[in-house]
Amino acid sequence: MSFPVGQVAGFAGVTVRTLHHYDEIGLLVPSGRSHAGHRRYSDADLDRLQQILFYRELGFPLDEVAALLDDPQADPRAQLRRQHDLLTARIEKLQKMAAAVEHAMEARTMGIDLTPEERFEVFGNKDPEEHAEEAERRWGGTEAYAESQRRAALYGKDDWKRMQAEVASWGERYDTLMESGEPATGERAMDMAEEHRQHITRWFYECSYDIHRGLGEMYVSDERFKEFYDSVRPGLAEHLRGAITANAARHA
Repeated sequence: MSFPVGQVAGFAGVTVRTLHHYDEIGLLVPSGRSHAGHRRYSDADLDRLQQILFYRELGFPLDEVAALLDDPQADPRAQLRRQHDLLTARIEKLQKMAAAVEHAMEARTMGIDLTPEERFEVFGNKDPEEHAEEAERRWGGTEAYAESQRRAALYGKDDWKRMQAEVASWGERYDTLMESGEPATGERAMDMAEEHRQHITRWFYECSYDIHRGLGEMYVSDERFKEFYDSVRPGLAEHLRGAITANAARHA
């Protein structure tokens, strides 16, 4: 059985012009011709075309492809092993490229798609990516983390500035609350803890009371979080943990 050039082009996903070129340079000379002189390709020709396209996909120039296919010492099985090795190397390279693209996609969350000027304006000297890797390691498999990433990817400069303003306002009011001597179990302290929980829910993910209690513990046990809250007012991290625990119990 033989096939006309147009049909072969359709099989292989190439143009008729490409097949004509391969014929002209001796890379793929069809085994037969029709009575009208048109090219006809045999099954063996299709096998060779498959090999050509394989090497072309891997970036081999046509002259090297011809040398590989026309080597009289070439063992078909050795050719297959070589192709397997090349494909394995290509797959590994593509996997690394995919990982790099995924990393770039992640980097565009947390406002990283802002310009450098906008990032500085919004975040000051704090890098929002600083703990991204650890966050993914600790919570990457959770629905909350996925939801947080999805939402953050949609935020622009104005969103981040509004969020920062909310945090600053909350911090000032919590400082005043502690200055007045309000205990962590007091009504106003619990209300501030509830506002803190709702802020997380509004901006990042559904923060249940159980999750909020866990966050409260982390604010004290993790030095970086403790430093952040205590920078607003010394002892705030401990006080907030108590208020979060009391608020969760209040809503139990």
